[in-house]
Amino acid sequence: MLLPEILLSELQGVKGFNETAFLAAHDQSAPVSVRLNPAKDIGLFAAKEKVAWCGNGVYLNERPVFTLDPSYHAGAYYVQEASSMFLAHMLGGILTGKEGLRVLDLCAAPGGKSTLIASLLDRESLLISNEVIRTRASILDENMTRWGHMNTWVTSNDPRDLGRLHGYFDIIIVDAPCSGSGLWRKDPRALDEWSEANVQMCGERQQRILTDVWPSLKQGGVLIYATCSYSPQEDEDVLDWLAGAYDVAPLSITLEEEWGIVAVSTAKGMTGYRFFPDKVRGEGFFIAAVQKNEEAEGLRPERFKTGHDKKIQQQAGYLLRDGDAVFIQTDKESYSALLRQHEPDLQILKRAVYMRKTGLKLGMPAAKEWLPEHEVALSIDASQALPFIDADREQALKFLKREEMGIAGLPKGWQIVKHKGLGLGWIKSLGNRSNNYLPKQWRIRMEIE
Repeated sequence: MLLPEILLSELQGVKGFNETAFLAAHDQSAPVSVRLNPAKDIGLFAAKEKVAWCGNGVYLNERPVFTLDPSYHAGAYYVQEASSMFLAHMLGGILTGKEGLRVLDLCAAPGGKSTLIASLLDRESLLISNEVIRTRASILDENMTRWGHMNTWVTSNDPRDLGRLHGYFDIIIVDAPCSGSGLWRKDPRALDEWSEANVQMCGERQQRILTDVWPSLKQGGVLIYATCSYSPQEDEDVLDWLAGAYDVAPLSITLEEEWGIVAVSTAKGMTGYRFFPDKVRGEGFFIAAVQKNEEAEGLRPERFKTGHDKKIQQQAGYLLRDGDAVFIQTDKESYSALLRQHEPDLQILKRAVYMRKTGLKLGMPAAKEWLPEHEVALSIDASQALPFIDADREQALKFLKREEMGIAGLPKGWQIVKHKGLGLGWIKSLGNRSNNYLPKQWRIRMEIE
């Protein structure tokens, strides 16, 4: 792989950079890693090597066809690059002893970091996963639905909109859009798009994003900034800009020497962490955490009338495993459940941002029955008493292709199709046949081998 001489020259002064080893690493294949969903633990990949800085991360010997694994579609794991899983170690120290947090993943699509965060937060906390590009927000929505948590909501807004939520968030994660040089091994085509001008543009955009969202971080709150770029203009220089623009303090993270992660200090005394592919078993990555010291104007909660619909609770309450939820109408065609303690948050958020996914979509009432939403089948909050069939791999893949599964003698009514105990979606048995209610956009189009 022929790497840009300009970038190699810029990296000469960066701590930990070894040009010979760096170039050699780019002639090797990128490692394959996945992160398990602890809420849907079915013992997958138990014998595989662990990612040192993430307890739920494992390396695979080769890249399987994930599309043809029903467990992937059920949200049992997420395919994520190992270096970016370091967020788990960083958050582990920050979250210790804290509950009921409000967390924002600002540039969240496709969902790697949001699913990671969701597994670390307590039930009282609330995660807002945001993606400004609507097409990417659809993918984010799907991945958060697979992960199955009711306290993870999805928005699709410009950072400036979220910045209006003054002093609302305890933690903000900004995995910023960048020039992508750290992922060249995974996507060599990105080399063709790299240029000095693009790096400069990305650095300016990163500063603008941070400026826009900064007011929404409360005093004492933590901002985590990350890129998959090697360029100092997008990493150390952005930290120094942040230190010059605002009153912040760097947060240091404990490292193990054998991990190979390089701690770097900037000109203004900020601390960041660099991942070089010749030193870690992962891709190029940069991450840092800072604490906001300056005062932040907080939002004043307003009194509101609950949107809880008792009639809907009577009709749809059977879908959930406990009753600690409010049942609200989120649009003309659907009702949702959200934890009771998060309804005030909805009142705050909906005044500033577009809520794409709020709580758990339940479906809607029909003339003689409740029409359940797809999300319920994948939710960890779904009642274990709901009727289901446990499909083998072949049957599950046929379901995921929206084909006839070939299962005879099913009792009439709604049933969740499960594989290894994990939900994939709904069917409605009519006795002699079944209707498949998997959303069309979720359908597998690949041929089954």
